[in-house]
Amino acid sequence: MSDDLKVIEQRDLLGNDFRIYGDMENPLFLAKDVAEWIDYDPSKVNEMVAMVDDNEKLTETISWSGQGRKMWFLTEDGLYEVLLQSRKPNAKEFKRQVKQILKDIRRHGLYVTDTALENMLTSPDFGIRLLNEIKLERETISRLEQKIEEDKSKVAFAKAIEATNDTIYVGDLAKLLKKNGTDIGQARLFEWLRQNGYLMTGFSKNTPIQRSIEMGLFDVKEDVFTFPNGDVRISKTPMVTVKGQTYFINLFAKKEGDIRRSEPTVEVDINNAR
Repeated sequence: MSDDLKVIEQRDLLGNDFRIYGDMENPLFLAKDVAEWIDYDPSKVNEMVAMVDDNEKLTETISWSGQGRKMWFLTEDGLYEVLLQSRKPNAKEFKRQVKQILKDIRRHGLYVTDTALENMLTSPDFGIRLLNEIKLERETISRLEQKIEEDKSKVAFAKAIEATNDTIYVGDLAKLLKKNGTDIGQARLFEWLRQNGYLMTGFSKNTPIQRSIEMGLFDVKEDVFTFPNGDVRISKTPMVTVKGQTYFINLFAKKEGDIRRSEPTVEVDINNAR
């Protein structure tokens, strides 16, 4: 569950930073947060957690101070149990408001404070603005979550390529790029590779430059053709290595589909310069 554990609700509650993790069916509360809400000694969080049954607590790994740390969480029942046993004056009010927040979110999809509700009733413009802000926030979160999923797919796609040992044609690379979100055909990809200094131009057109080969991005497939008159012709075809496939997929992913010319590398074609 830790990979998907995230904050689903955050607000100020009785002067404290109140956060709900997980989902509304099974909300979780960071034990460290709970201790702060009721002024419990932060060095004794484990003792506080020990007050509840095993099925009312669990550990999850979350990002804390830039690091992944395993932390204690309380279930909804576990939270109520800790608040019930607390002798702090604000514990009872905290429990009441938490119950109200969860009830409203489950019933209406959002929680509105009494002040905000009063403002919505007396000022329609305030209500419209508030709902638009909520809508915008949800759309932003949705876009971020979608991008995270897309990035995960791209990483998995690149890893799948790395697991193979096959060199492919440039046309096949164009197909892979299209599957990964960059709509570019074989002809345009060849042009881009030439313009950006990965392949030669001129007489040796589409032959990988020496640096591309040294980088391990391309191999060259040579085919020998013998004509009826006895003439022999050697055809050189650029083949994209596994390293090259990963390299270009990652490169275009960073460009987000932008295939415009970028920092071309000049390579002199000595065959054409004669």
